[in-house]
Amino acid sequence: MDITKGFLMILVVIGHFPGELEFPLAKYIYWFHMPAFFILSGLFFKQVLDKKDIKLTIYKRFMQLIFPYLFFLASITLVRYGMEIFSGNWDLEWYLNDLWTLAIGGRFIRGAYGVFWFVTTLFFTYLLFMWLTTYFNRVKQFIILGVFYVIAHFESIFAMKVISGKPSEAAQSIPMIWNIDVAMMAIVYFAIGYYFKDFWMDISKRWMGTAVLLSATALLLDRFNIIDYRLSMKFLRYDHLILDLVIPISFTIVLVGCFQLLAAKLSLNWLQKIENHSLTIMYLHIFADIILNDYFTYGLIGYTTIGIFIPIIVSILIKKWLPNGTILLGGFSIKKEKTPIPT
Repeated sequence: MDITKGFLMILVVIGHFPGELEFPLAKYIYWFHMPAFFILSGLFFKQVLDKKDIKLTIYKRFMQLIFPYLFFLASITLVRYGMEIFSGNWDLEWYLNDLWTLAIGGRFIRGAYGVFWFVTTLFFTYLLFMWLTTYFNRVKQFIILGVFYVIAHFESIFAMKVISGKPSEAAQSIPMIWNIDVAMMAIVYFAIGYYFKDFWMDISKRWMGTAVLLSATALLLDRFNIIDYRLSMKFLRYDHLILDLVIPISFTIVLVGCFQLLAAKLSLNWLQKIENHSLTIMYLHIFADIILNDYFTYGLIGYTTIGIFIPIIVSILIKKWLPNGTILLGGFSIKKEKTPIPT
C-alpha cells in the first residue's frame, strides 16, 4: 500500500504540470487519484471502541494533519510575502485579502496552495467517519453514507448546472471553509477502504480482470466521445451518480492489484521512500516549480523530477535541523503509558 501511495504521489505531481500534455493524461489521472487516496486512508482507519478516547484521537489526528498543514501554510506564505516585498508590493490591502483567502482555504486558495484542500478534507472526513462508526450500527452507517453521497451530488449539480461556468469559479460561488463539504463525497471512498479492507489487501485475479475491463471500457468510451466523464473533488465536480463509484474504484483496483503483483517479484523500495516524504512532496511540489521556472526551462519530466526530489531534500533537512521536525511532517504519535508489572 505504501508503494501504491508513492506512485499516486507521482501522479499528483504530474497532474499539476502547468504545460499542455499531448495525451489527456491529466484528465484520466483526476478520474481516480484523489478517490484512491481516500480509499487507502480508510483502509488504515481504526474504530474508536471507547468513547473516552475520542478527544485523544481527535488531538492525534489534528497533530498529524492540521499541525503540518499550518506549518507549511505559514512557511510558504512567509517566502511568498518576502518575494512580494522584494518585488515592490507594499499594498496592505493585498496582503489582508490574501490572508483572508488563506484562512478560508479549500478550493479558494490556488497556485502554491493547490493541494492543501486535501488535508483539511481528509481531517474532517476522518472525524465524520469516527462519529459514524462510534454512534451508529452498520446498517445506519450505510444509510447515512448514502445520504451524504446524494447530497454531495446535489451540491455538484447546483454548482455545475445552476451556477454553471468554469468548475473552479462555480465551486467558489458556494462559501465553505477548508472544503469541509467535500467530506460528504470523500467519506464514501474512505468507507469503501475501511469496510472492504480484506479485499484491498489481497485483490483476486477475478476482480482484477473485471476492473481492467471496466477501466479499459471507460477509456475507450471517452476516447470515442461517447462519454465525457470528469471528476474534480476539490471543485465539487461529480458528473455521474454511478460512474463516480465505478470508474475511480475500478482504476484503484487495477493500480493496487498491479503493485501487489509487482511487489512480489520486484524491489520497489524507491516508491516506498517517495511515500515516506509524501506530505512534503504534496505541499511543496507546486511551490518548487513557481520558484524555479523563472530560471530554468523544463518539460514534464523535469517538472516531475523537481516536484519530487526538492521536497524530499527539504523533508530530510526539516527532520535533521528543526526541533520536533518529525512532528512538523506529520509524525506525531501518542506514547502509551507503561503499566508496571506487579511484583
